[in-house]
Amino acid sequence: MQIPYEILLGWRYTRGGRGTRRNGFISFISGVSMLGIALGVAALIIVLSVMNGFQKEVRDRMLGVLSHIEVLAPGGEAIPDVDRTLREVRAHPEVRGVAPFIAAQGLLARGEDMKGALIRGIDPALEPEVTDLAADQAQAALARLAPGQYGVVLGAALARSLGVTTGDAVTLIAPSGQLTPAGVVPRLRQMTVVGLFDSGHYEYDSALAFVHLDDAARIFRLEGPSGVRLKIRDLHQAREVALQLAATLSGDLLIRDWTRQNRTWFAAVQLEKRMMFIILTLIVAVAAFNLVSTLVMTVTDKRADIAILRTLGASPGSIMAVFVVQGAMVGVIGTGVGLLLGLGVAFHIDTLVPALESLLGASFLPQDIYLISRMPSDPQRADIVPIGLISLALAFVATLYPSWRASRVNPAEALRYE
Repeated sequence: MQIPYEILLGWRYTRGGRGTRRNGFISFISGVSMLGIALGVAALIIVLSVMNGFQKEVRDRMLGVLSHIEVLAPGGEAIPDVDRTLREVRAHPEVRGVAPFIAAQGLLARGEDMKGALIRGIDPALEPEVTDLAADQAQAALARLAPGQYGVVLGAALARSLGVTTGDAVTLIAPSGQLTPAGVVPRLRQMTVVGLFDSGHYEYDSALAFVHLDDAARIFRLEGPSGVRLKIRDLHQAREVALQLAATLSGDLLIRDWTRQNRTWFAAVQLEKRMMFIILTLIVAVAAFNLVSTLVMTVTDKRADIAILRTLGASPGSIMAVFVVQGAMVGVIGTGVGLLLGLGVAFHIDTLVPALESLLGASFLPQDIYLISRMPSDPQRADIVPIGLISLALAFVATLYPSWRASRVNPAEALRYE
């Protein structure tokens, strides 16, 4: 099959023959434009992949403590018929694990130190079904929770702030008091620290305490669990599953998924991603529109060639196509190189960053400061495909005006002084 001459000529101009100093300079400018597009595309892919990696890492740490979906009784009261609720929840095909719980606020005191805490009453046998934390590092500690023993498992940061460790005693102060002849006095319960946990998320490590479900019911005077925690097959389907459960569960119950529990944080991350995408896309746009100057110089240099082609019968559309092909070639090659470079760095960032830290003698993410000590990366097709398409579109748009100018060259004027 014969290749159209517009493509062959456009590719020849893209290579930019070095016959003259001017041709060499045009070739250099074209190469700079190509390099700019490649670096802009690569930077966009790397930055968004790292942001996705951080989001995934923090999300996984959150879900190590939180469940995918929670079914709650209004006002923090006990669920009226917890057995029926458990049966209805387990009947959903997407549900993998179910565990009842009690959630309440309280104060933990040790001597003169006092800290507010979220007290969570759990069933140690069922909790590993719904949270990764219970299934991994804290499983041994949670297994020490026994009904009637009034043991408590504290977050590592909360334990440090109280100055306690395993085996020490703390005092749990319930928010609602009890009526005595001397008036209303708070309810106090001496608790024994039976273990510690470290989720890697300071918000939970500094404010969360686990007790046995039966002990929590006695302390907070509840007749049963105040909620049910669920783990589903696909965490990204949590909102849809929550809506389906809301339509099928009996009774007046509240249902919330993990995205609603941390709506502010996830909204902030999405806003940052959008702003970074816009800012870095402007870098790609600047590099793409460098093609305008390259093509204008090429058109000026090739006026005689354009005039000869016109006298041989080439139409204005064919002349325009030649220079569109030239600019498109630069955009395609630059985008392709940028995609390869960006994906190569994004997929191997876990080895490249430690090598760079060793070379520079620095630590980008000190473990004693940040929750994450390594640079995470999660390239996603939903980010990469738009980046490539936008880069190609910008390069194509940048070729239109110079190509149109080339198609308007008058052969008689161009050859007058040749």
